[in-house]
Amino acid sequence: MPIKKIFLLFTSFVLSLSILLVAHPSLIKADELDNINKELANLNDALAKSIAATEPVEEELTRMKKQIEGIKSSIISIENGIVVKKKEIDKGYEEFEAKERVISATIREFYINSYYSSPFLALFSVGDISDATRTISLQQAKTKQDKALITNMVLTLVDLERKKAGLEDEQKRLASVKKSLDEKSAKLDEVVKGAKNYQSDLSGKIADLSAKQQEILSARSGTFTFTIGSGELADEYLSSIKGFNESAPGGSFAAFSFGGYTHRKGMSQYGARGRAQAGQDFKTILNAYYGKQPVSKDTGGDINVAGHGSINFEERYLMGIAEMPSSWHPEALKAQAVAARTYAYRYKVEGKEICTSESCQVFNSGKADNPPAAWRSAVESTRGQVLEDVVTYYASTHGGYASPIGWDTKDGSGGSRFIDKAWEKDGGSPWLYKSWWRQGYSNSGNTCGRSNPWLSPTEMADIVNAAIALRDSGGIDTGRITPITTSCWGGNPYSMDELRSLTSGKGGISNATSVSVSQGNGSTANVTINGVSMSGDDFKRAFNLRAPGYLSIPQSGFAFFNIEHK
Repeated sequence: MPIKKIFLLFTSFVLSLSILLVAHPSLIKADELDNINKELANLNDALAKSIAATEPVEEELTRMKKQIEGIKSSIISIENGIVVKKKEIDKGYEEFEAKERVISATIREFYINSYYSSPFLALFSVGDISDATRTISLQQAKTKQDKALITNMVLTLVDLERKKAGLEDEQKRLASVKKSLDEKSAKLDEVVKGAKNYQSDLSGKIADLSAKQQEILSARSGTFTFTIGSGELADEYLSSIKGFNESAPGGSFAAFSFGGYTHRKGMSQYGARGRAQAGQDFKTILNAYYGKQPVSKDTGGDINVAGHGSINFEERYLMGIAEMPSSWHPEALKAQAVAARTYAYRYKVEGKEICTSESCQVFNSGKADNPPAAWRSAVESTRGQVLEDVVTYYASTHGGYASPIGWDTKDGSGGSRFIDKAWEKDGGSPWLYKSWWRQGYSNSGNTCGRSNPWLSPTEMADIVNAAIALRDSGGIDTGRITPITTSCWGGNPYSMDELRSLTSGKGGISNATSVSVSQGNGSTANVTINGVSMSGDDFKRAFNLRAPGYLSIPQSGFAFFNIEHK
């Protein structure tokens, strides 16, 4: 295919794609979820077409580059030949120049001899006829020799001039060929480079939109943890297994998480409360969760606190820690005081500023001004005590399983009834086994118009179909697997009927009627609904992408949940 044709064809195609992008200004709005799936499909289509258009050009480029390399090799050979020829011509000129004096003398002598070599002069200048004949013969031979020498020199000069002119012409043509080759090669490189840059730009936009889709997963899966604060939260009836059993319609399903927005590291605050109420002291509690006993350190001096500047570490900062209700058991409060002191101590030692939110640990200036007696006692009675060589993470509820201790139960084992043995149950955690359906983790959060967290058989079947589509996506735009409640999430999701139709040949179902869940050590291993089996992580992903409203399995990392069916 001629390079000009390829270049014009591809330029026209890129221009048409540019018009497509201009027509969709929302592609560059980082905070807009509306029409994400449609735009993502358009970009993917544009990228596929761009690649399809670029591949022939790349093939042509490869073929032509091979030809060009072959021609360039020939050119190098020609150039080497030209160098040899030039050296030969230069040498010829040098030799001719050296003989110029001989030629000049020969020509002068030739003309002189031509005059004096007359046969008549020879007859008159010698004594007899035989001498004259011999003289004339010698003169003729000499004249012939001079003529031959002059002719040869002239022909040599003419040949040198011809070769020189031919060499110059060859050099000009060679330069023209090289310039043409360089231009063609550069133009092909420019076409492919432009295409690659365009494709890279499209890929960036696709990645950006895909990242926006991940906002749905992030919002539902939990990208933060929460602690209790100074006020104890109560459970919500509709989110509880009691509410499900008593009030959900027959045939309903519900996803119950073991723990909520938690990293499952270090101390469970409700677990510490349960242990304290069972008679464990704060050192036993700390050892259970961190595998360490506290040691004494010099914790005097100040710490740099965001928004408050440098304040006294023991007398003010620790007094303002608002991470556990002061009404809780004194030993649980002491365990919390040591965990909080240890967490902040490294900031103090390193001279770093510590934040005052849950991203670090909550500090309340008002509480520091007038700390409750129980909390003041917990801080003062453990003054200077920290845990060495450990970051003292903690969260309200781990769901009965935490790192590094494993099962946080009375006998240290799991099993089908581990909740009954969980220290968090004894501590009264409202999030040990809960169905999440509100925005965030507040019991007054938005519900996206839903009146409960329960799923109908059709809605659960839709989540199963979403999992099938994500696993076997042939012919399916997985970017449209988002919640059908667009009033909350936007987008252009498949309807339940569309998704059911698309997965009908892949094992899709119309109504969910049965469920079986197998659990591992602190994680959900497998979920089977109407014979369709999937891993716990795959189900969680499908659930959090497709479930209506704000229903979610809010756990970062591995999934640990159960599906209830009534």
